[in-house]
Amino acid sequence: MRILLVEDNAKLASLVRQGLSEEGFAVDGFETLEAAHEALASFTYDLVLLDLGLPDGEGLDLVREVRRRGASTPVLIITARGGLDDRIIGLDTGADDYLIKPFAIAELAARCRALLRRPGASLGTVLTAANLAVDTAAREVRVGGEHISMPPRELGVLEHLMRHVGKVVPKTTLEETLYAHDCDVTPNALEAAVSRLRRRLAASGVAAAVHTAHGIGYILVPSPERPGARG
Repeated sequence: MRILLVEDNAKLASLVRQGLSEEGFAVDGFETLEAAHEALASFTYDLVLLDLGLPDGEGLDLVREVRRRGASTPVLIITARGGLDDRIIGLDTGADDYLIKPFAIAELAARCRALLRRPGASLGTVLTAANLAVDTAAREVRVGGEHISMPPRELGVLEHLMRHVGKVVPKTTLEETLYAHDCDVTPNALEAAVSRLRRRLAASGVAAAVHTAHGIGYILVPSPERPGARG
């Protein structure tokens, strides 16, 4: 999932980006309202993390603009303004959640996942295909009920493919979802991640496979049930 982070404290922004990246999110970071507006006009984000006091204005102005355009993208305010009135104003303006600094990255990640699980958001709770299940909240993968280990990048590919089982997901869509805009991605980074995912699924006995739609993208296809497979 792709997150827009608007935070002018460079040290905090770096910590947030690193921490959320380790949780499997792709994070684009910007320091100003102007840059944030340009990013929202250029890319599609699943969630916005927003500081309030920014060098070129008030973060709530971005919330107002997002809601004025009718966008339902979840907005999580991260700020040192902890007063009751500040929280009420932030939420009434259109923010979905409000987290006061300082905070633990683990709590921030949990709040991100909670927002993305809300009805109409991009994340559900548990995705299933054949004997494969992905818990998007716990970030766990199970095959036939047994847990298997999976690195965040592969899990990101798998999650996106499972949301479109039987349909081709364009390569560009996967790249935009998995990698931040300034991430130094090699030309074959996605292909390498898909290759590792294929091997892991096959080794784990998953009754589904990732196929390549040449020149377009990838598709997750459940394996046909073998005659007599059921007792």
